[in-house]
Amino acid sequence: MTFKEIAARDIHNVFLNPAELAEERTVRYDGEEYPGIPVSLQELEAADRQRLSARGFGRGGTDGAAGLHQVTGVLFCAAADLGGKVPKQGNELQINTRQGGTFFRTYRVGLVGNEMGMLRIELEGTGE
Repeated sequence: MTFKEIAARDIHNVFLNPAELAEERTVRYDGEEYPGIPVSLQELEAADRQRLSARGFGRGGTDGAAGLHQVTGVLFCAAADLGGKVPKQGNELQINTRQGGTFFRTYRVGLVGNEMGMLRIELEGTGE
C-alpha cells in the first residue's frame, strides 16, 4: 500500500472518525445539502477574535455590531463527502450548529486547502 492510499484511508478511519475526533454534521454548499458527514469544526475563542478586531475587523475594540460578534473557525472534512466539490473563497457555506440540529450557521469561506482529499476550510460568520 502506498503512502497516499494509507493517508486516504486514514481520513475517515482516524481524522474524521466520529468515535474519535469528528462529529456528524449537515453541510450546505452551492445549492446542495450533505447530511450527516463527519467533520471537525474548530471555532476560535474570544481571544482569537480580539486579534481580528485589532487588525481592523470591527470597530472600537469590538468585533461586530452591538450584541453580535465575529465567529471564525476552521472546518476539516473529506472532499469526497462534499461530492468532490472544493468550496471557493468568498462563497457561503452553512453548517448545523450541533449534531442532528436543525439550526444552521452561515459562514463565508476564507482560505481553502486540499491535502490528499482532506479539506481545510477557514470560515467567517456572525454570532449572537
